[in-house]
Amino acid sequence: MLLVIDVGNTNTVLGLFDGDELIHDWRIRTVIDHTVDEYGILILNLYKNSKISSKSIKDIIISCVVPPMMNILEPLCVKYFGIKPLIVGPGTKTGMPIFYDNPREVGADRIVNAVAAFEKYKREMVIVDFGTATTFDYISKKGEYMGGCIAPGIMISSEALFNRASRLPRVELSRPRHVVTKDTVSAMQAGIMYGYAGLVDGIVERIRAEVDSTPFVVATGGLADVIADVARSIDIVDNMLTIEGLRIIHNRNIKK
Repeated sequence: MLLVIDVGNTNTVLGLFDGDELIHDWRIRTVIDHTVDEYGILILNLYKNSKISSKSIKDIIISCVVPPMMNILEPLCVKYFGIKPLIVGPGTKTGMPIFYDNPREVGADRIVNAVAAFEKYKREMVIVDFGTATTFDYISKKGEYMGGCIAPGIMISSEALFNRASRLPRVELSRPRHVVTKDTVSAMQAGIMYGYAGLVDGIVERIRAEVDSTPFVVATGGLADVIADVARSIDIVDNMLTIEGLRIIHNRNIKK
C-alpha cells in the first residue's frame, strides 16, 4: 500500500492507496513543534482505528510547503515504517512541463494539483486551491503548468477582521440569505462569503481574459465546498485532487 502525505500550513492530509484505489483519508492539524514520536503515535493510531497494520505500507510520498516539518516527517517514515519517503521537489518526475521563471519557487502542492487535474480532466483549466492561502493555477490545453497567482486565504482574511476590529465577533463561515442584512453576524457573513466569492470570480475572469479562452475551473482544498456554493465561476469541486496527484507522481517515479 502507498501512504501519501500532503503538508499544508494549517492542515496535513493523509491518504492510503491500495493500488489506484483510495481506501482511507485523514485530515490532521500541522503542528511544527510536535516531535517525531508524537506524530508517529498519532499516525499509528489512525491506522489502528482503521484496522490496518503499518507493515502493509510499502511506499510513502510527501508534498510539503512547511520546510520545518520535513525534519519530523522524514525521520518518522524511517523510524515507524522503515521507509525512506519520496519527497516532491526539484528533480521529481511529474510528467508536466513547468513554465515558471524559477520552477523551484512553485509550491509542491500546486504542481501536485496540476498533475492530478490534467490527468483526470484532460483539458485547459484553472485550479483554485482554498487553503491557508488561496492559489490560482492555469494549465494549458497541452498539459503545461503556466503559472498563476496567490491570494490570502479566507481564514486569514477573516482572522484579520476579528483581531483588528475589537467589537466584531468570530462568526461561522456560512452563506447568509441576503447581502443587505439586518444584524452584525449576518453582515459579517455576507461580507466574508460574497466578498471572497467576488475575489475568486474576479481573478478567474481576469485569467480567462488574459488567455483569451474559457478554461474549466476546478476547486479543491478544505474550504472549497463552502466557497463553491457562492462563487459563480467554479465548475466542479474535487477535494481529493492533491492526494490523487501524489499517487500519480509516485507511480511516475517508481522503478519498473
